[in-house]
Amino acid sequence: MFQLQLNLIQVFGKNLKTAISLFGISILMVSCKSSAKDEKKPGSPGGNRPPAKVDAFVVTPKILSQDIEMPGSLIPAEETELHPEVSGRVTGIYFNEGSNVSQGSVLVKLYDGDLQAQLSKLRVQLKVAEETMARYEALLKINGVSQQEYETYKLSVNNIQADMSIVQTSIARTQLRAPFSGRLGLRNISIGAYITPATTISTLRKINQLKLEFSVPEKYGSTMKPGNKVEFTLENNEKVYTAKIIASENNIAEDSRSLKLRAMVDKPDAQLIAGSFTKVKIELGQNDAALMIPSQAVIPKSRNKEVIVYRGGTASMQIVTTGIRDSALVEITSGLKAGDTILITGLLTTKPGSKVIINKVNNP
Repeated sequence: MFQLQLNLIQVFGKNLKTAISLFGISILMVSCKSSAKDEKKPGSPGGNRPPAKVDAFVVTPKILSQDIEMPGSLIPAEETELHPEVSGRVTGIYFNEGSNVSQGSVLVKLYDGDLQAQLSKLRVQLKVAEETMARYEALLKINGVSQQEYETYKLSVNNIQADMSIVQTSIARTQLRAPFSGRLGLRNISIGAYITPATTISTLRKINQLKLEFSVPEKYGSTMKPGNKVEFTLENNEKVYTAKIIASENNIAEDSRSLKLRAMVDKPDAQLIAGSFTKVKIELGQNDAALMIPSQAVIPKSRNKEVIVYRGGTASMQIVTTGIRDSALVEITSGLKAGDTILITGLLTTKPGSKVIINKVNNP
């Protein structure tokens, strides 16, 4: 190589700059070739990755109290909106907003002057018809009139009585009465207002009895039987209340995959108000050999859930089924057994079949 360089210098001796340039290029080519050979040498840094160091968890049976806590709400045992049966002008309002009323109490009265006039007219007609029928009845006894003539006046009396019943029913429909005992809400009408059956006058709620409404995941739906008792609490209230399940919906909600239930509250007090948010606690029994693992060890997939199991220095994926959760742990109902070692760190970088080294084992 150096002999070639001397020859080049002799050839281009007259042009020193050109010779120096060619000499530099030759040196650069030699150094690049040497670097390429060094990169291909086996055993150089970056060839094989060392096993990852991860933390693990040993699956050990635990005693698990199988209780679930679900959100719920209080609803009235009976609740309805109050609407008039007929259209008309309001002539009387006989309740106060937020007051308690008893069943059958008159709450609102509509104008019925025309109906009262019709009723008065029919009463006069009935009186005349009854007097005429009485005279014909006396004549019938002495054969002064025929039976057919007497029956005609008797039919007239019956027709007038039927017309009076119709008018009296129409008059009754101008009164709005409380369908059950309870507490009224806000009033939406005033004296003189013209209202229709679509007008909401107020709301009526039964306050001496409340219901608890809540939902549970579908896997617990089969254990929710009428008569089962549940406990619930309110926000900022440590008192525990009880309720008895009375009914459930007849299908599972497709959007939430849950079953809606209703329970009757035992011994409601003044602190329980319809519409309040509650925390419902449902006791499902006790499992003496529950397999609980840290929640972060479960890897959610599109169709199932997996964990990484450590077996003989190698990581392998295992499909599992989860159960009850708490703040840090989740129950495994299938896929693992007592004594299995699972990874709880390095889950994103660890591939199936890769070598791992246990750095730390967290005791259950």
